[in-house]
Amino acid sequence: MIATRNKETICAISTPQGVGGIAVVRISGRDAKAVCNKVLLSSKGNMVVESFAPNTAHFCCLYDGDRLIDEVVVTYFENPRSYTGEDCIEISCHGSLYVQQKVMEALVAAGARLAEPGEFTLRGFLNGKFDLSQAEAVVDLIDSNSEASHGLAIHQLRGGFSKSIADLREKFVNLASLMELELDFSDEDVEFADRSDLMNLLNEIETQVTSLTNSFRLGNAVKNGVPVAIVGKPNVGKSTLLNALLNEDRAIVSDTPGTTRDTIEDAVTIEGITFRFIDTAGIRQSDNEIENYGIERTYKAIDKAAVVLYMFDITNTSPSDLQEVINQLSAAGRLDNKQLILIANKADLVSGQVFNDAFGTGDTPIFISAKEKMNINRITLRLVEGVKAGRQIDNTLLTNARHYEAFLHILEAVNSVRAGIDSSLPGDLLMVDVRQALYYLGLITGQVTSDELLGNIFGRFCIGK
Repeated sequence: MIATRNKETICAISTPQGVGGIAVVRISGRDAKAVCNKVLLSSKGNMVVESFAPNTAHFCCLYDGDRLIDEVVVTYFENPRSYTGEDCIEISCHGSLYVQQKVMEALVAAGARLAEPGEFTLRGFLNGKFDLSQAEAVVDLIDSNSEASHGLAIHQLRGGFSKSIADLREKFVNLASLMELELDFSDEDVEFADRSDLMNLLNEIETQVTSLTNSFRLGNAVKNGVPVAIVGKPNVGKSTLLNALLNEDRAIVSDTPGTTRDTIEDAVTIEGITFRFIDTAGIRQSDNEIENYGIERTYKAIDKAAVVLYMFDITNTSPSDLQEVINQLSAAGRLDNKQLILIANKADLVSGQVFNDAFGTGDTPIFISAKEKMNINRITLRLVEGVKAGRQIDNTLLTNARHYEAFLHILEAVNSVRAGIDSSLPGDLLMVDVRQALYYLGLITGQVTSDELLGNIFGRFCIGK
């Protein structure tokens, strides 16, 4: 079905909906020039598109029948050196909604059909302009809203992730070759007692697969914004801290405990990384049904967060009280795989050094005054350091849930190979898991595809891309 429709000439408005200075209409397909010849004339009234040199722009008049619709600039990209790998023409017209609509009507009347979401990028993939993971990076680039998410999208779009996949694939092929060598001699009753080369290569593969799999949490957080839950007992200054971090009065602040009954969320970009701060209801025992709903949502926010800012009032909290709360959260598994940052509020009223001396060797709190906006920058510095710790965000990271799921299967296959080697299984049985790993690598890059898979991926694109 996709292959059949790929032969048709398509058109779409590629700029966002609405009125603007200009709008760009894109046409792609083997009949792109023939379609445009029916609606475009030079200022002298000549048919022009057939004479265009590749990668050139021209001033033209666009007609619907005998009626002039607009004066436009037309850019021609010849196959295969275009985004889609086909003849591709872009028409820049004035941004009137009426003009855009009439241009589209004229192109459809001339023989083009309306493009489906992501169909231009789909054609680029089918014509070998990029692999499937690079095509998916197009959406990430369009959706990027920070320096960090933009950097990840550009890295993947330019083939950084594809190179990692190609390197892994080569290692799996080498692993399979060693196993095939063993199988070639199996009929001669020759056994490979020393499988050290096999194990060394498997160790390299396992390290690389594990590293990429574990990078998904960071990659997904950077792509969508790092979720940071601000938690603590009632009336310790959580809402005041949220306002200080956002530098605006986003949350209602009151001296009355239990004011916050629901989670309040907003985002801010710090050093190119987007953080999604979530102000939560205070954790305490309450007989108020509505407040208890809010507290339940606090626990859900903690579970979903990558970072937990646990805030306490330094004027009425002892180190032992703080440690008890941390122990309770840890025992419930709520702090697993999360960065915990302790925030001691109202430090303008009490000496932080006295508290530190009593606190001992645990994590040192950041002493702030949310009301006076004192030391707020220390929190943001710790947050940025936490994201960048252990791995630079411009390295290859998994950001796509589809890729992450595939890598979980690949890691499972690697573990099965290791278990098989440890159990001295023959190479033909080990090859089953190696082929499984190669299959899932192919799913990521598009070497293994189906119409359903492509439909799901490209259906997320905007029309005109």
